[in-house]
Amino acid sequence: MVSTYNWPQALKTCIQSILKQDHFPHEIIIADDGSNEQTKTLIDQLNRDSPIPIVHVWHDDHGFRLSEIRNKAIVQASGEYIIQIDGDIILDSHFIADHLALMQKNAFLCGSRVWVSKEQSMELLKNGENPKLERHRFPIATLLNSMRNLSISHFLADRYKKKQLTVLRGCNMSFWKKDLLAVNGYDESIKGWGSEDAELAIRLINYGIKKRFLKFAAVAYHLYHPTNSKANTAHNLQVLNQTITAKKTWTPNGILKS
Repeated sequence: MVSTYNWPQALKTCIQSILKQDHFPHEIIIADDGSNEQTKTLIDQLNRDSPIPIVHVWHDDHGFRLSEIRNKAIVQASGEYIIQIDGDIILDSHFIADHLALMQKNAFLCGSRVWVSKEQSMELLKNGENPKLERHRFPIATLLNSMRNLSISHFLADRYKKKQLTVLRGCNMSFWKKDLLAVNGYDESIKGWGSEDAELAIRLINYGIKKRFLKFAAVAYHLYHPTNSKANTAHNLQVLNQTITAKKTWTPNGILKS
């Protein structure tokens, strides 16, 4: 499942990295938060040459409604297991295989990302189908996130940041679809930037689904973009804190509406 909004150039590079995986998904679901016609045209073009179906799930543009479009995409997903990324991510060729190698019943996975500078991001997008990632140019703070070692990853999966339940990245997560449905998916009262992934994770954990961390595996490169508006952060944090305090497992504002 790939979320996107009005950045077809990045989405194209992202999907091309999916189509170079050493383990193919059986479908690609695009969760489109109201992009214009350019994104639809791109997806139609990619679908013609893609060896796997690309399903475009779209709704009207009424502001940042990532939680809602992800819920719609979750419903459309035909598989039992969903790997979730953003459309401004370039995947290492082992990304999907790594998620599948560490998936477990009654658990969800969350991984890291490598920040790519503005200059290098522009270069990667210009290179199109053959982006050249240069590790020595990554910010030192995220350099470790570019390294892959599955043996270490298996060791750390249930140990790394075990007690930091809200430390995760929505651009690199995976879940069993039945677990997402059991907690009613994302809370759609969370609009704008922030907290939607952490709030979902807390409800999954409260429901009995274990958080596992992907460290030194499922490497993802995050293309630079300007920071989204954080105008709704206070409200979104309030929703998250209420979920933590009340130990909620269900949201009435999710896939099924009360």
